[in-house]
Amino acid sequence: MQRTIAALVASFGLLALGAPSPAPAQGASPAIAEDFKPSSLNQPGQDYPQVNSQGYVRFRVTAPQAQSVKATLGLGGQGGTVLHKADDGTWVGTTSGPLDEGFHYYHLEIDGGVFNDPGTRNFYGSTRWESGIEVPAHDADFYALKDVPHGNVQQILFPSPSTGTQKRAFVYTPPGYDANQSARYPVLYLQHGWGEDETAWSTQGHANLIMDNLIAEKKTRPFIIVMTYGMTNVIRPGEPGGLAKFDIKPFQAVLLDELIPYVDSHFRTLADSDHRAMAGLSMGGMETKTITTANPDKFGYVGLFSGGSFSPEDVANAPGFRDEVKLAFVSYGSRELDRRAVAPPGAPSFDPVANHEALKASGFNSVFYVSPNTAHEFLSWRRSLREFAPLLFRD
Repeated sequence: MQRTIAALVASFGLLALGAPSPAPAQGASPAIAEDFKPSSLNQPGQDYPQVNSQGYVRFRVTAPQAQSVKATLGLGGQGGTVLHKADDGTWVGTTSGPLDEGFHYYHLEIDGGVFNDPGTRNFYGSTRWESGIEVPAHDADFYALKDVPHGNVQQILFPSPSTGTQKRAFVYTPPGYDANQSARYPVLYLQHGWGEDETAWSTQGHANLIMDNLIAEKKTRPFIIVMTYGMTNVIRPGEPGGLAKFDIKPFQAVLLDELIPYVDSHFRTLADSDHRAMAGLSMGGMETKTITTANPDKFGYVGLFSGGSFSPEDVANAPGFRDEVKLAFVSYGSRELDRRAVAPPGAPSFDPVANHEALKASGFNSVFYVSPNTAHEFLSWRRSLREFAPLLFRD
């Protein structure tokens, strides 16, 4: 597994969850439309940052004594957007191009120090609380807050003898769970990415709203989602070796020996592999692949969102996987696949499209999804969950 992780990191830059994803240039840049509006993620009453109809972002920061201010969100070789000081002591700057639709992390660098933007909300990502901004997506309706029956996201604390602590998870129960005390439900264990935590999928990812809307439209079977912290083997930012040193064993013990039994004993689950799935984004996808190939009797459905793929060799080398697993779902943002066309020198070859086609040709139920015009970012993964959920537990 460590070789697999190292290969993915070297080839595809899976650590860069905080990196902005610019839309590629299409000829000459258009004039910037002056129709900027406050981001939907701004703190109450805050006018900046702002986003315009083209996807440009404009920042305004009050720092009258500062000598330099930069936002790490933006394009170009400067690694962000340099802000310029106005006569009133504020610093203003606009990204040099439009950003991809969806959610982006960023922070401010003021005279060399790292600060969050006081104008917007904070989200845990990149191993720290980061500022966040949302570039409105044309297809945002599938994760919009609508007048439909809503499920519930609750925090649970469960004992973890393997780590000597009480650990936290968030559990989504679908609409009607509390009203119908006789109904039992399948469960999806859904993992976050590197540098994120168990809050990511219900906050940045809007997993609960995606499920509420799919259920209201009768596009998916209602099921429970469990989200917990996957970085049990903590690696500090900047530590040599990084993600390649991640050890799956502590998290696997927490998931299989502690969390799943707790959920099955405290929620009305259908506690068998036919009604249990696991999926994750980026690092969470790599965790998912490792755990499910080693324990195919535990999970009947598997999803990797920008976190590797399944080849015929993977399936052949995992005894029982072909017989036990009913679906292997793999997804990427289209810009991720574009970038993977050129691997760094010495990096191993990796073609998730070819892997999918070969696995499907072998008779295995493999599904591959590409999120249009997105990269390694949450809109790719929101769309992936939307596509994955209706395929689950179709008995």
